[in-house]
Amino acid sequence: MAATARNIGVDIQDVSHHFDLSGSQLPVLDSIDLKVEPGEFVALLGPSGCGKSTLLRLIAGLEAPATGTILADGEAITRPDPSRILVFQDPTLFPWLTVWKNVASSLEARGVLQRQRHRVGQALSLVDLDAFADAYPHQLSGGMAQRASLARALVNDPALLLLDEPLGKLDSLTRLTLQDELVSLWQRTGFTALLVTHDVEEALLLASRIVVFSDRPARIKAEFTVDKSYPRHRDDSDLIHLRREILTALGLTIS
Repeated sequence: MAATARNIGVDIQDVSHHFDLSGSQLPVLDSIDLKVEPGEFVALLGPSGCGKSTLLRLIAGLEAPATGTILADGEAITRPDPSRILVFQDPTLFPWLTVWKNVASSLEARGVLQRQRHRVGQALSLVDLDAFADAYPHQLSGGMAQRASLARALVNDPALLLLDEPLGKLDSLTRLTLQDELVSLWQRTGFTALLVTHDVEEALLLASRIVVFSDRPARIKAEFTVDKSYPRHRDDSDLIHLRREILTALGLTIS
């Protein structure tokens, strides 16, 4: 598959958000200001339920922020767009469709499958699922199902990939493998990446910048630049030092 024609810079300006619950408002995000450069890989860390996934949904255009503005390449995000794809923790594949048809489904929904049919095979090749094009989701392992989900995102040639804990439910060995593959996909295709994760080591191995959020309503507490080449190694002394700083920022006491 050809490299992404462009990648997207994201500018989050004074964004706050809340949920309406039983006639009252539950604050989720509080005055978030964050700029993501085109082609950057940024990881978002913070307590469970603090609002990280909500922020991804706002960037995807699935919801509008209560206040503030989110810009993609200088234009306000007002709706979903195939250039901005959200990948969830669960693969959410259609069980009645083959892997090929699952990956093709977004192109079909957009009415471009006939002329972009070749992209399906290219996306499957990117995630090493060529041999499983005719398989059904129940015939896949958890890691293979998540690869299929990634292929369904990549077939759109996204300029921005929003990753909501996509490896969170995988076994440790599969997770390690897919961490390496995510970095490889990012390097080869050039998209901008925003990753929500609870795994500090995962953030350190994948991201070029790590943003730490407070408890709900989320505010940005700290940012860390990970200035290390790939592939990275868990026993790297610089990463170990950064890990301690990030855990401290998260409010965890390290012995």
